[in-house]
Amino acid sequence: QVQLVESGGGLVETGGSLRLSCTASGSSSDINAMGWFRQAPGKQREYVAAIRSNGDTHYGDSVTGRFIILRDSATNTAYLLMNSLNAEDTAVYYCNAGTAVTMLDTMYGMDYWGKGTLVTVSS
Repeated sequence: QVQLVESGGGLVETGGSLRLSCTASGSSSDINAMGWFRQAPGKQREYVAAIRSNGDTHYGDSVTGRFIILRDSATNTAYLLMNSLNAEDTAVYYCNAGTAVTMLDTMYGMDYWGKGTLVTVSS
């Protein structure tokens, strides 16, 4: 089993930046990819970004060019750097991890999920 713990959510003004962190513990050798999804009130869960252990990254269309995903393999931590935030980015952000053969696998959700961290962007 793998446990994922997110941190870094909070309130930020439009145009601001925020950094989310997700640390994996437990059988972390079972995972080769970490990523983020988000869910806004009344909307379906949306793919945000993912990174594999080989460094490959992929982003959802709505965040491309604004968000950056990084991974520290030594600490099993993934970071989501969010820039130019706007009200549409307000959501609960969930860390996701598992085994991905290709980046496409990360878009459907992998095996392990965190409990989520709330990001609120004020206009």
